[in-house]
This record gives sequence, C-alpha cells and structure tokens, in this order.
Amino acid sequence: MGQLTGGDPSLLRRINSAVVLHALRAADLATLTEITRVTGLSRPTVEGVVEGLIEAGLVVESAAEDGGARRQGRPARKFRFRAEAGHLLGLEIGPHRVAAVLSDLDGKVLGTASKDVSEDAPADDRLERLRTTVADLLRRAGIARNTLRAVGVGSPGILEADGAVRLSTALPEWTGLQLGERLRRSFRCPVLVENDANAAAVAEHWKGAAAGIDDVVFVLAGLSPGAGSLIGGRLHRGFGGAAGEIGALHLLGREVTPETLLSTTGEPLHPLDEQAVAAVFAHAKEGDERARAAVERFIQRLVHDVAALVLALDPELVVVGGWAAGLDGVLGPLHRELARYCLRPPRVALSLLGGAAVATGALRLALDHVEEQLFAVEGTVTARR
Repeated sequence: MGQLTGGDPSLLRRINSAVVLHALRAADLATLTEITRVTGLSRPTVEGVVEGLIEAGLVVESAAEDGGARRQGRPARKFRFRAEAGHLLGLEIGPHRVAAVLSDLDGKVLGTASKDVSEDAPADDRLERLRTTVADLLRRAGIARNTLRAVGVGSPGILEADGAVRLSTALPEWTGLQLGERLRRSFRCPVLVENDANAAAVAEHWKGAAAGIDDVVFVLAGLSPGAGSLIGGRLHRGFGGAAGEIGALHLLGREVTPETLLSTTGEPLHPLDEQAVAAVFAHAKEGDERARAAVERFIQRLVHDVAALVLALDPELVVVGGWAAGLDGVLGPLHRELARYCLRPPRVALSLLGGAAVATGALRLALDHVEEQLFAVEGTVTARR
C-alpha cells in the first residue's frame, strides 16, 4: 500500500483527529498529557487537534473540580468527547407496528416509541405512521431533528444496497418501493436500510444473547421465518441481499405453507394473522390435541429451515427471536433436531432483546456508520507526529 507523504496534509489531519477522538471517547476525561501518551502523537499535534475538535463541537473542556485540597499551580486541562453533539435513530417497520429508538453518539438510549399499524396499511400510510412516531419521540426527548447524524432502518424483504425493496411479501405495496430514497428525503442525513432479521442479528451480537460470539445465526421466527447471519462477526447479506430467506423454502418444492401447518380444522388457516396464530398456541397450552399437533408441525418446519442454515454456515450459536421465541418448549425440539441433522450442533438460545431487537440492530447500524466517519483510520496508515 502507498505511504502517506507530505503532500497529504488533509488526510493526515483527518487521521490524527480520528486517533485523538477515539482516545477521548474511550476515556471519561483525559488531559493533553494522557492523550499524548495514548496516541503517540506529539503534544503540539494533540493540542492543535483538540482545538479543532472543540471548534467542530465534538470535544469540550471540562470545568476544573473545586473539591479537595488545592494543588499549587494551574490544574491540567481535561477534555471529553461530546456524545450529545449528535443523535442516532434506529427504526423498525413491521407488519403490525413501527418503532423507533433514539440515542446519542455513544449509543446511549435516550428514548423509544412505537405505534401500531394495520397489516393491510398501504405503503404511504405506513411511512406516515413512522414519521409521526419519530416526531413524537424527538419532541418528548427534546432533540432537534437537525442533530441526527444517521438513521438505521430494519424492514422485511430483500433489499438493495441503496435501500430499494426488491421483494417483500410481508407488507402491502412494499415490493419495488424506493424505501431508502423516501427516508433520506425525510431525514436529510445518511439512512441505512437493512433486512429486519439481519438487523436483529446485529442487535443480539451487540447487546443480546450473542454478545461476544462472532459466528451466529439469528432466526426471526414468525409466520414466514427469516434469518440473519454473522460470519466472523460480520453480517452476511449474500450476493443479492437474499441470504437467510428461509421462509421461501416452501416455495422450492415444499407444499406445506404456514396456513396448512397451523390449521386445526383441515382447511388452511384464514385469515393468517398473529391473532389467529396466538389462538392456536393458546389452545395448545390448554391441551387441545389438534392445536398441539399444529404447533408441533410449526416447530418441525422451523427446525428444518434452521438446519439448512446451520449445515451451510456451522455457527457457534443459534438465537431464536420473533413471536415464536415465546413458544413453550421451542428450544428442546430445535436442539434435538439440530443434533440429528448437523455434524456439529450449535448452542441454541432465545433472544434477550425480544421485540426491541430489530430497532436496536438498526440503531447499531447507524452507530457503525458514524463511528466509521469519526473514528475509523485506514488500517495501513498510522498517525504521524
């Protein structure tokens, strides 16, 4: 790789700023001497960078403490990273609700909001519901819209890199929607759109059941299950963004659909919505034999779908989320069947984030984007004195 030369002053300043800012973010407070020691930069360089970061609003000098015995001489100046200098949003757009989570630049959650939405709502109505949810959240938190640095979004479907929806059967009028473009016009900041199961996988890896584990399959188990996978700690989207669409397996020569799996009458379950499915599960808990058989068929279908991914990816852990995570005994059959089908059965766990997983993962995507802009330094280039 090419070396940084004297002709690259702007790049050098950016790298030094990222190094200093990263050091300040890692500490509650730091003096110039401490920053110099941690970064390896010269003191004059650190002083210049810190002043520039103060002007940019990303760093502030902390007031000297008055308590305790006074030392002779001028106290050392201390500085901190201003996490409040900007804000991030994580959004979930689902069949039955939209949700938002707001944070500062450290990822500290400042507020959440959600609103129910009809599963039959057209795209414009669903997006308007999302807009009012965000507006309510920002108003309650006292946060100005123009302080948003990035927005992450989790949505069902196969999504292009620019946020366009290539295919989605879960939401009316969603296929072909230029979702990323619509949201960027609304927020006027970077908007990162991701499949909902992928976002949930990122969330569980960040602060859920998969924390500290880099090879993970997250199953968003609903009427049409989807999955998100991390390989080596990195989200695996596949060539066209369709990795993990295990809900499509019944279209590939398997005629058993969710409507027939969950039927207790011999006729396809209709309408197929969460209320109808919840009734089947409730009857199963009460001992109804037909309902119990329906739930067993659903679990077996889920097991087979997950086994296909496990055989391909060999994850250390499978995390089950979505409303199926609330089924009694779902982990036992899943673990037993994976042991039958897989050469090395993974551990299996329930989601720790529950219904917050998608929005939390979307927030993490926004945070990753901002961290890359503020703190990332090219791997082959080091800060120079």
